[in-house]
This record gives sequence, structure tokens and C-alpha cells, in this order.
Amino acid sequence: MTEVAILCVDDEIVILEVLQKQISRHFGEQFLYEAAESGEEALEIIEELTDGGVKILVIVSDWLMPGMRGDEFLVQVHQQFGDLTKILLTGQADGEAIERAKREANLYCCIHKPWRQEELLETITTALKLG
Repeated sequence: MTEVAILCVDDEIVILEVLQKQISRHFGEQFLYEAAESGEEALEIIEELTDGGVKILVIVSDWLMPGMRGDEFLVQVHQQFGDLTKILLTGQADGEAIERAKREANLYCCIHKPWRQEELLETITTALKLG
């Protein structure tokens, strides 16, 4: 059986910890849970996981991060790794960045910070059923 993963990307460690805790508590041992503090680090993790036979099902990414913004990261993911579910989690993304991610990265959903746990988990659950 192929292992499957959910990847969270945010430059704030506290946010990553909360995301992983909420998601893993809800989904239990169905998935591997990975975290990255930047788009660059996330791309490396995706490559390592993919090379190791792990299928990433969902990416939850912040928008405003040092180096590479979330929309840029998601576009690169889409171009390099195909069509996996991408969720933007942000408190600061502008409409143009969100539209770009929808158009160029096939963004599934944008959730605004501070997020509601129920909204996040429902979005991921629905995305997994569709994907």
C-alpha cells in the first residue's frame, strides 16, 4: 500500500505545530504529516517523499513567507508534481495572488487566518473525497 501524506508550509513554527496537531488529531494514522518552514524547503520535502514512493494528497500553505510567496510555491508544485490538492491559508494574501494561484496552480481553496479548525478539516476532508 502506498503511503500518503499531508504537507503544511508556514514560516511560523507555532502555526505549523497547530496545523499538524489539528489535522493529525482528526485524521489519525491515515496519513504521514510533514511540515516545512518555506517554499524552498517544501519543494525539497515533496521531491524526497515522491522519490520515496510517498504520494502527497494535500498541501496547506501560507502565502506571506520569506523568499518564495505561497502562490509562487503552489504554481511551482503544480508545474513540477502535477495535480495534488492545494489549499492557501493566509491572513495577508491579496486577491491577485489568490486568483493567480487558482489560475496557474489549480488552487482548491483559500482559507483566511485566523482559521476555524472545523473549516480547515472540512475543506481537507472534502478535497480528499474529490481527489
